[in-house]
Amino acid sequence: MMGESKVRWGVLGVARIGTNKVIPAMQKGSLTRVDAIASRDGARAESAAASLGIARAYPSYEALLADPDIDAVYIPLPNHLHVPWTIRAAQAGKHVLCEKPIALTAGEAGQLVDVRRRTGVLIEEAFMVRTHPQWLRARDIVRSGQIGPLRSIVGTFSYFNDDPGNVRNVVAYGGGALLDIGCYLVNTARMMFEAEPSRVCALIDRDPVFGVDRLTSLMLDFPGGQAIGTCGTQIAPGQGVVLSGTLGRVEITIPFNAPPDRPSRLYVETRAGDGSTTREAIDIDVCDQYTIQGDLFSEAIRRGTPAPYPLEDSIANLRVLDALFRSAETSAWQAVT
Repeated sequence: MMGESKVRWGVLGVARIGTNKVIPAMQKGSLTRVDAIASRDGARAESAAASLGIARAYPSYEALLADPDIDAVYIPLPNHLHVPWTIRAAQAGKHVLCEKPIALTAGEAGQLVDVRRRTGVLIEEAFMVRTHPQWLRARDIVRSGQIGPLRSIVGTFSYFNDDPGNVRNVVAYGGGALLDIGCYLVNTARMMFEAEPSRVCALIDRDPVFGVDRLTSLMLDFPGGQAIGTCGTQIAPGQGVVLSGTLGRVEITIPFNAPPDRPSRLYVETRAGDGSTTREAIDIDVCDQYTIQGDLFSEAIRRGTPAPYPLEDSIANLRVLDALFRSAETSAWQAVT
């Protein structure tokens, strides 16, 4: 590749998800180093670089993309900027790890498949949960048949944010609960069922001032079972997922914001032939899902292999989100097409 062990990363933007979580995690990676950061506000770029120990700060995204010593970029910009800057980064020859949702619609995301083909770079949506050991362990348990055939998934994800200046509360920027956090409920349900839902329905409550969906409840109809969930941006913070089969269930206590400084925990309940139930706690070794994500993507760059989380799966996830929005608008079930 470049004759050195670590992939050289740049970051477009100084969003908190990047400066507080992803960049520090990637700086601990065995295959990642963060060498540059950019902001449209040069002073903010300089400040972020100084606080994070990043060598170079750029006053524009274009300047960072022109840096020949950057191999890959991480994009934590507002949702509506994901596709435009992913395209520009790819055209500049940079591999791209872009925050979710990678696009506002499946149709918009489809542009990236062609860009990937034309440029030869890797493009991946940063669904870090897809490579977290707790989710891989949960999937292994389901596959093993320990809880019987999977029939039901129940998930919640919420926080409280009524700040009118926050990008998550701006419709034009792709704000709202479903795109911000409901996407995790959909993504992990598809991961656990290892299938696509045939139809979906949703209820959406929109903020009367912001216009974004502040509370969304959803139902996904899979060939083998159902997934239901609720996500909200103006309710008490919380999260949880329960996977239920015919013989038992798996509870993931902190499914999405898994702590990087202590073990993650699963509970597995199974029913014996005499009707008794056993409940086992499974601790997953301490890890940072953002470090894992960065290292796996960097390894794919070095080896010339496909991205660990394929772009095609991201598009399939967005098809479900598109259908959920249509369902809320029509008050009817919608096919996932």
